[in-house]
Amino acid sequence: MNRVQSSIVIRPWRDGDLSPVLDLLRAALGEGAEGSRSSAFFRWKHLENPFGPSFMLVAEADGQPIGLRAFMRWRFRAGGRTIPAVRAVDTATHPDHQGRGIFSLLTRQAIEMLNDEAELVFNTPNEKSLPGYLKMGWRTVGRIPIVIGAHRPLRVARGIRSIRDSVTPSRPKPEQRFETAAEALADPDAIHRLLTTRNAKEERIATDDSLEYLRWRYATAPFLDYRALRDEGPDGLRGLAIFRLRPRGRLWECTVAELIVGDADIPTAGRLLRGIRKLAGADHVAASFPARSAQASAARLRGFLRSPGGLTMVVNPLAGVTSPDPMAVSSWALRLGDLEVF
Repeated sequence: MNRVQSSIVIRPWRDGDLSPVLDLLRAALGEGAEGSRSSAFFRWKHLENPFGPSFMLVAEADGQPIGLRAFMRWRFRAGGRTIPAVRAVDTATHPDHQGRGIFSLLTRQAIEMLNDEAELVFNTPNEKSLPGYLKMGWRTVGRIPIVIGAHRPLRVARGIRSIRDSVTPSRPKPEQRFETAAEALADPDAIHRLLTTRNAKEERIATDDSLEYLRWRYATAPFLDYRALRDEGPDGLRGLAIFRLRPRGRLWECTVAELIVGDADIPTAGRLLRGIRKLAGADHVAASFPARSAQASAARLRGFLRSPGGLTMVVNPLAGVTSPDPMAVSSWALRLGDLEVF
């Protein structure tokens, strides 16, 4: 336990913090992107992660939490080795205590404590929070590109400027007739075989995915309602897409989190993208695929175009990762599900 500024105590998360920390998050950040900052979602995100429970520090004053810094456990692989990592996620300072340097205090102490547990910290901060990370020595890797496939081009052209506004879609949410991600992930043997074909030749830094990870990330996530589309062949499962529909300004966006196919199976990836684009009822489909992958090639052939922005990725290399170079964007093989803010 470390006393800072005499009246603030920085300490690890402990049992009994859930309710007051949720109150803190609501006071500082509102109810969250999904409209409900619930205990079920917090437990799923921070306590049930198959990579391990999140590393969390709490700033406390007069016995009450006034600040939180949370780092989700993550695990990457590069070729034959695994890379333990953490992802900087939930950060909150109570409005009555902002401007006292609590964010920096929590972050610096967390990084010191994580040095022996993780080889790198990563994040995709927004424009508002990016300067704070850079000031503390984190470095920008680059922009992870997002590609867009417009199903209703005219509607997208009219609504694209509303994406950053606090407005609601101009039409009701389209009905989803796809199976749930939980249903699609029910056959462990088929999913394992498919993951083996996808990961056979990847030497870049990629999430160390598994059936356990996929089920946690997409099948048990409260409120996110991930759906799936399978491509079956004579020999069984050839491909699997996992996605969700979400409002983006006045538009409905279908976010493709995972598109799992064999390393060179461009036709299957193309069929899955075509099916999602045609049947999801969204105005546009958004995705991010590793460069030179079958998924990226299929998206290009299906008319997906790179969006003007993308996700800015920052990394704080703590120790150990030198090859592939984590500071080179070309060293990474990430999908949108790895980077999606949730």
